[in-house]
Parts: sequence; C-alpha cells; structure tokens
Amino acid sequence: MTSALIPFPEIDPVAVSISLFGLELALRWYALAYMVGIGFGWTIAVRVVGQPRLWPGGAAPMTRAQVEDLLFWVILGIVLGGRLGFVLFYQPGYYLANPAEIPMIWRGGMAFHGGLAGVLLAVVLYARRYGIPLLQLADLLAVAVPAGIFFGRIANFINGELWGRPTDVPWAVTFPSWCSDPIRQGCDAAGTWFYTGAELPRHPSQLYEAGLEGLLLGLVLAWLVWGRRALQRPGLVAGVFFSGYAVARMVVELFREADAQFITPDNPLGHVIGLGPVGLSMGQVLSLPMLALGILLLVLSLRRAQ
Repeated sequence: MTSALIPFPEIDPVAVSISLFGLELALRWYALAYMVGIGFGWTIAVRVVGQPRLWPGGAAPMTRAQVEDLLFWVILGIVLGGRLGFVLFYQPGYYLANPAEIPMIWRGGMAFHGGLAGVLLAVVLYARRYGIPLLQLADLLAVAVPAGIFFGRIANFINGELWGRPTDVPWAVTFPSWCSDPIRQGCDAAGTWFYTGAELPRHPSQLYEAGLEGLLLGLVLAWLVWGRRALQRPGLVAGVFFSGYAVARMVVELFREADAQFITPDNPLGHVIGLGPVGLSMGQVLSLPMLALGILLLVLSLRRAQ
C-alpha cells in the first residue's frame, strides 16, 4: 500500500483554552462547529422566512421571532437526541454498565441520526404548540441543516476521528492518535499528536461526508428553493433532504471504517446486518428509515401538486 499523500493537519482539537479562577475552560473544534453550523442554519432560515414570495400564497409560515424561538428547541433536540442516539445505537452495553457517563457529552460521542430524531421530535412539538404547518416547517429546517453537517464533518476531520478504511488512493490520509495519557499510550507528552508507526493511509471519509451531505446537498436544496420555488410544494424540500442525505451517507459508509465495537475477526467490515463483504453497517441501517421517509414526502408532495 502506498504512502498517504495528503498530510494530516495535526491541529489541536481544542480551539481556545483559558484559565479562569483556577479552572481550565476549553472550547473544542467540535463544539465550535456546532455553534457555527447552528449560526449559519439560523441565518439561512431567517433569510428564507423573510422572502414571502417563496412560500405558498406569498406568506411565510412563521416570523423571524418564531425562528429564533425555534432555535432553542432545535439545539435541545440536537444535544439530547445526538447523545441518546450514540448511547443506544453504538455503545448500549458500555453505558448500561456506566450510566453516570451518559450526560458527559464533553468526552465525545454524538450520533447524527439520533440528533436528527431529536430535532424531528422538537419540530413536531413546536408545530403543534404554535399551529405552524408541519411540512412547511420541515422544509425550512431542511434548507438550514446541511450547513451544520458540513462544519460538523470538518470538525471530525480536525479531531482525527470517524476516519475511513485503509486505501492506496492518492488523497489518502494517515491519521495519528491524540496523546491524553503518556504512560498508558506510550506517547511523549499529553496534548500532542503522535504516531505509533502502525498507522495505515485511509480514506478521509469525514471530508467525503462534508462534501456530499453538507456542501452538495445544501447547494441542491438552495437551488430548489430559490431557483425552482420548491417551497411552493410543501414537503418537497424536506423529502429531497431526507432521501439525499440517506443516499449520500450510505455511499460514504462504503469507505468509512466501522465502529470498533462492530468489528470482529469474522466480520472485519463491521456489518450489523450480514457478514463478510455483503451487508449493511450501522450507519446504512439507520439511513434506511430516512430514505423511506424522504421518498414518502416526495410522493405526497408531488401528488398534492398534481
């Protein structure tokens, strides 16, 4: 296998760190990505509701103030859903034995599908409480979400996590390990990247996801909203988002390293359905309901339009 040609940037996972009253307060790139992504998403949502001509009947389903109010519900759904999704989908046995660690989100461990489920629940509750058409609210959020996905996957790359399978493609990356315990890990100093010499060049699957699920999907949705007036058909934009994300994620999973808890000598690819070269990973299994929901929304939207 050839050497990786794209060097890993080795950026400190902590973006900003300050000492305050004897406490070390750190802002990690992952948290910063959430903040920037939510900020971009909010900006896009405000812009969309500020253009009534895009909506059916020339009237947006909600005001800017309601978008700001919805932001709190969405953040709550992301954090709670993302964390519980990771606990239930990826490491249920560990957290069943260590329930006190479930709230410790600063140690990492968030699942996109869980976060999405949390956001969907928050949206349904918000729509029912304030009498906002659910499909139009779903369309609005669908336009805003890809920005957050893009920045989140870039942060995954900076953190050197969720990497891809070994490969010899010219753009492969060799990912180091982060030294947090020099004695246990055998590294020189805490707070530095280090290489053991056993690393393999891998697909930068985090960048694949950023490009497909974030940038490309976001551009397609923006073109539909502003170029094709797709918001005139409630549910169409949300349908494209759900089905588009599901397809993109299922494709990237072909290049992404499975989570360690699913990999065994008999199942080196970490499939949770099927074994060997034929099967589905956990990410693909969780994407199937999204694909089904997206197709359903597309069919209902196009039927109503006819």
